[in-house]
Amino acid sequence: MRRIAGIAAILIVVMLVTAIISPTFLNPYNLKNILRWTGLFGLLSLGEGFVIMTGGIDLSVGSIAGLIGALSAHFIRMREWPIALVIPLCFLLAMLMGLVHGLLVTKIKMQPFVVTLCGLFIYRGMARFSMQDVTQGYGNEFHGLKFLAHGKVPSAFWAEGTAPRFFENWSLPMPFIIIVVVGIILAVFLNRTVYGRYILALGRNERAARFSGINTDRMTIVAYMISTTCAGLAGILFSLDLNTVQPSSAGNMYELYAIAGCVVGGVSLKGGEGNILGVIIGTAIVRVLYNAINILGIATTLEFAVVGFVILIGVGADEVLKGITARRRVAEVRLAQSVSGPPPPGGTGE
Repeated sequence: MRRIAGIAAILIVVMLVTAIISPTFLNPYNLKNILRWTGLFGLLSLGEGFVIMTGGIDLSVGSIAGLIGALSAHFIRMREWPIALVIPLCFLLAMLMGLVHGLLVTKIKMQPFVVTLCGLFIYRGMARFSMQDVTQGYGNEFHGLKFLAHGKVPSAFWAEGTAPRFFENWSLPMPFIIIVVVGIILAVFLNRTVYGRYILALGRNERAARFSGINTDRMTIVAYMISTTCAGLAGILFSLDLNTVQPSSAGNMYELYAIAGCVVGGVSLKGGEGNILGVIIGTAIVRVLYNAINILGIATTLEFAVVGFVILIGVGADEVLKGITARRRVAEVRLAQSVSGPPPPGGTGE
């Protein structure tokens, strides 16, 4: 909880500094825009977080989002397949990708970095080839489906233009509501089920987890399937939000934002540590920083430099905190030994 409080404090400080420099930051439209992008990118970070907690990495989430987003738009509009069929099919494809990743890592013993890096290239190539590198989109139709990306609650309960001004200004974007719902589900899984504890135990010490009876292969596969499923959902929402999908660029470099959100949110790259709320707050910090770049008139070409510094600072802070904690534990052990004194010779003394 102290770590989450610290992450939340960083978010508040960044927002306050940006608001002081540029009061337009607190404009309701701008804040809703930040929440919307936090919801979209947060889904990628939540899925990525589970893989990182096991001690792995998933570099393919951006390409998966691009592929699934392109396929959903293509199937729904170009092929006119029913939405009730396309959405489950897209989720099934995303889960299958995670299953393949998990099997390659656990059964073939390939490195997660190599498996998912290859997936990054493969899925990008599949998207470009299957779509013939042609931009896909939904046109002016499917308003009900687009509500998942463009809708706002509770202003949506009023007819257009009739909602009270307060609700019109401060209604929550649907992507943010979706990430809250998904976050609650994943938090319950991680913190309230034995399988969530298995994932954390796997990340802390895979060998010890295996010897304690945990099916580490199964939990690794589950983590990758969660990651790719979240990436598939994000891909559909991104395609609906932009109303267009360019197979060659959709989701490009999004894996960096996913990793940044995890690192800033307190997920250790060494595995075994992580928190759902922290990941969401970490993603919000990254989006606020990106928003600040635009509002303050800083060159947008520095965007990736900012992301790089965020990851570097997050990893550095994690290492420093771990070092402090380790030294504190050693000091506590030594203090306890000095207080209790050495054991009497010849056993317990009874």
